Amino acid sequence: MIQFRLSGRLTRRVSALVVGSMLVAAAIPGFAASVELTLDEAVAMALKNNPAIKAAEADLDKAKWTVDSTESGKEPKVTYGFTGARSKTLTTGTGNSFSNQISLSVPLTTGGDVEGRIKQATLGLKSSELELDRVKQQLKLDATSAYYSLLQGRNLVKLNQESVDQVAAHLANVQAQYAAGTVAKSDVLRTEVEKASADQNLIKAENSYELAMSNLNNVIGLPLDTKITVNEDLKYEKFDKTLEECISIALANNPQVAKADIAVDSAKQGIDIAQSGNKFKWTLGANTAWSDTDFPGVDKNTWGLNVTGSINIFDSGLTKAQVNAAKNDVAKSLENARSTKDSVQLEVRQAYLNMKEAEKRIDTSKVAVVKAEEDFKIAQVRYNAGVGTNLDVIDAQVALTQAKTNYVQALYDYNTSRAKLDKAMGVAVK
Repeated sequence: MIQFRLSGRLTRRVSALVVGSMLVAAAIPGFAASVELTLDEAVAMALKNNPAIKAAEADLDKAKWTVDSTESGKEPKVTYGFTGARSKTLTTGTGNSFSNQISLSVPLTTGGDVEGRIKQATLGLKSSELELDRVKQQLKLDATSAYYSLLQGRNLVKLNQESVDQVAAHLANVQAQYAAGTVAKSDVLRTEVEKASADQNLIKAENSYELAMSNLNNVIGLPLDTKITVNEDLKYEKFDKTLEECISIALANNPQVAKADIAVDSAKQGIDIAQSGNKFKWTLGANTAWSDTDFPGVDKNTWGLNVTGSINIFDSGLTKAQVNAAKNDVAKSLENARSTKDSVQLEVRQAYLNMKEAEKRIDTSKVAVVKAEEDFKIAQVRYNAGVGTNLDVIDAQVALTQAKTNYVQALYDYNTSRAKLDKAMGVAVK
């Protein structure tokens, strides 16, 4: 067998080409797209197409421009002005006047006002970057959960179809024995009722599968009627970290925790900004001007330099009030940060414990499936031999279907809880 190994960069390019082809095909009017998706491809499409990621990227771009605009407060400003006038006086009569002026203003110190606002804007940029990370992690969770729901739905359709086939086969056997006069009519009727119930469960499972597919399409940005084929299956992979390790990782990496800490730092900068109200502010100024009675007025030249300093001597308590308000913002942000850290720890704990619970259910339900299959076979043999009852077969078949359903549910719960745990820990999305 000849094998080819692609580099990481080439693999990403191939994946992007595949995803792009899917989107082009799905966009063709009247074309009912049918695509095969792996979990990684579903996540990649969600990160590329979902409106939430585009909104977060727009906010990040805005934050970058906010930093630029705030930093301009410390940069020199140059202005140009032109004046053209015609006037009449008693001494000079009617005449024209034209003037041109260029002014330079350089802030020397701002009392910490502009500096504080620049730091706040920089912190805001970092917060926007963290928010983009959070949105990516949430979208990965949404896409993963939707993908696993589709896998679960497919498995439930399959096992409910097996249930229908098993009941149908048993019904045919009962009808044959009834025709031979070896069983009562009640056995036929009871089995027909069970067959109708199995049919209804299959219909519900198929509907749930279609809804899961639509939900996945919505998350990854495909038309809702796109038919998705998944070649993967729900599987169990052991998780080897302790709860304490997960909490430690979450407190260090979860974007919500980092954003809360940034909010505290930003609020502290607000105190410096407020205190600048009673500090000296110095500005260097320079200007040069030309004036003339003929357009464009560039004959007579004057120039000047100046240094201006100002401080509020009395502002009716405005600065004091602003400082106290800023201190309250700090106190509030500290409480919010504490609350956020508590919430993240709770989120980690819930996801971890749910994952561990599902892990135990995987083992027990897997054993239950084996025993239920054996019990169903024994019930069939006993019924065919005339020593068992029809109800024994039906009960065994129902128990088998329930055992398989429990196993599928346990696998689904384990994988989705693990995905939630990754999100709570702030696992980076590449």
